[in-house]
Amino acid sequence: MTQQHDEDRELARVHYLPTHRADTTPAPSDTEVVEGELISEEEYQRLFTQRGQAIERYKGYRRDLATAGRVVKTVATHEVTKSTGQALLRHGSYVLGGAGIVAKRVWEAKTNSRYERMQRLAEARGDWDQLADWEARAEQARERRHRRRMDWLEAPVKLVKAVVIGAFSLMGALLALGIVLAIANKDLGDVLGPITALFTLVKWIAYAVTVAWLPFLLALPWAAGIALWAVGRHADATPSWLRAAKTAEVNPQITADGIVTALRHLSIPKLNEAFKKEGWQPRFDLTPTREGQGAFRGYRAIFDLPMGVTPEMVADKRDVLAKNLNRNAVEVWASDYGKEKGGKAGYVNLYVADSGVMDKPTPDYPLLHEGTADVFAGVPIGITQRGDVVPMPVVGSNAVFGGQPGQGKSNAVRVAVAGIALDPLAEIRMHVFANNGDFDAYAPRLSLYQKGATPEHVEAAVAHLRDLYDEVGRREGRLAELGAKKLTRALAEQHPDLRPLFVGFSECHELFGHSELGKEAAELAINVVKRGRKTGVSTAYDTQSSRADAIPSQLVENVGFNGCFAVKTWRSNDGFLGDGSFAAGIRATDLRFNVDRGTMVATGASEELFEIVRTFFIKVDDDNGWDQATEIIERAMAQLAPGTPVAGDRPMPQIENDRDLLADLDTVLDDERLPAGDVLGALRSLAPGWKPYRDYTVPRFVAAVKKLGVKVAATGNKHYVDPVTVREILARRATADLDE
Repeated sequence: MTQQHDEDRELARVHYLPTHRADTTPAPSDTEVVEGELISEEEYQRLFTQRGQAIERYKGYRRDLATAGRVVKTVATHEVTKSTGQALLRHGSYVLGGAGIVAKRVWEAKTNSRYERMQRLAEARGDWDQLADWEARAEQARERRHRRRMDWLEAPVKLVKAVVIGAFSLMGALLALGIVLAIANKDLGDVLGPITALFTLVKWIAYAVTVAWLPFLLALPWAAGIALWAVGRHADATPSWLRAAKTAEVNPQITADGIVTALRHLSIPKLNEAFKKEGWQPRFDLTPTREGQGAFRGYRAIFDLPMGVTPEMVADKRDVLAKNLNRNAVEVWASDYGKEKGGKAGYVNLYVADSGVMDKPTPDYPLLHEGTADVFAGVPIGITQRGDVVPMPVVGSNAVFGGQPGQGKSNAVRVAVAGIALDPLAEIRMHVFANNGDFDAYAPRLSLYQKGATPEHVEAAVAHLRDLYDEVGRREGRLAELGAKKLTRALAEQHPDLRPLFVGFSECHELFGHSELGKEAAELAINVVKRGRKTGVSTAYDTQSSRADAIPSQLVENVGFNGCFAVKTWRSNDGFLGDGSFAAGIRATDLRFNVDRGTMVATGASEELFEIVRTFFIKVDDDNGWDQATEIIERAMAQLAPGTPVAGDRPMPQIENDRDLLADLDTVLDDERLPAGDVLGALRSLAPGWKPYRDYTVPRFVAAVKKLGVKVAATGNKHYVDPVTVREILARRATADLDE
């Protein structure tokens, strides 16, 4: 039984292979060779039993399934499949979106929903005139709709009448035509010819309609679907995740619709609410308009905002706005239009530069090889994003430049001074509170040039500021003598003592931060800025720090031109551009450190609230000392007007190290006793740079005089200095010196 059972399990008999011999001689039976492969019992069971073959088949099925799964996964995850599926879903969503849009349009056409939405929007804005206008329009729409409904009620009766009258009229006309034809052809049968022809035409039309009706019905849903698809595609009615990936254009055009779409995605709650719930749409005072020239171009747009949204909120989202407009953040600037001259409150002034504008090289300095400048009209300092040359005002204005180290402050001052040097009438003086050579090439043109961060330099600069303040007073009196309200170029040409005067203070934090003289320097600088505007005295300050002890806030507020290079914080931004600048969208914090080197946010350069100015560059080779300014100064020296001070014409301010109080008292006193306060005032006038005289109070001055042995008589609350005792002490001291 067992043997029979085993035989039944066998699938086939074993056939022995024939032997092969190289010759024809029959091989002995005991040397027969069989070709085969030795296998184990396990291999035999696996390959030749039914159970083993079934297992092998199942393994094959699994391999086939795994292969099919891999193929399906590969096909399903392939980019072509995903893009194709996404395209099918996207175009399907166009049909659904188009149906929704058409349904909304039909609903608005058949109801007053559109008018009600506009009424809510006008009411939210507080625009009562527009609200009344929309209410009147809504009432007119209701009246027209009512008339149309009444017309539809009367339409069937009118239609029947029209059909009956038309049919009889047509039959009469055709019968008349048949009579005419019968008379003409002398054939009575022609009387019914036109009517018969009409019936034949109707028959053929009915036949054509019968033939075409089924294809028309079959094509109608497809035509409707295509129409809805076109509506949806035009409105881009599809979820963002289904939108086709588009390669960004180098300079995608900025449109009103594009700006509205960008605003919809700023994530400002009140703005989103206005868009979604109230159906608000911005009003454009200026639709996107192309500006600029050459390679420096962009778009400007001015639009309003809904209730509860301010221009500052939009400016805060400038990075997102720029991304939504396919631009870098530094290429998009949104500011409060209401703070500009002639601007409207609540409107945004948006400028969008072409992509890559900030990376294009700045043109050469326009006065590099030829030309002169006019400080009364301003000197070129750079270009805007539109490619317009920016003139920095000089006469009637002052300037402050600030920003992080190495971002272009000193170069900006160098460019400004180069332009001023090319005005034959202008006098230039420079204080550089560092030991760099930024202005060494300018030295021949500078009537005063001092550099170094030493206490002596600070003292000299403060003395110079005192002289400037006195010079402003002198010029005010001189202009009054001439009957002029302010200095003009004609007056400067006629009177050499009224030549335009520019004084620069580079790295001025060393001056204003001085522990003893900083406060006085700040007060003098502020007073010179306030009073010197009409006299032709102009100043400029540059520093890398916005602290109050580095650049006084009152000074920043009173200058006419502010230039701020890249800074890190809003405090530094407002420290150089004035309080509230950051909130108004004037933000140098958006400039990229080192990337936007030589670019500043400037106020006072034009009627715009601010300008993005890329300063011209006057090249310097630090290795060999070559300075491109050298040839500019050589040309400036060759075209000077007679009488314009240059190097060597102005002595350096003398710093007094010591004074003899007795000798000064002898100078200011006559023979009569004078009140101590009057004597102290005379001493200050005699030596305005001598700090002890400035610091004295009357009691301290009286005590110092008494200590020297001078008699001071007290009468009531006043003290009188006796000149006799002053001279007696001086005489004794002179005699003692002779004896020695």
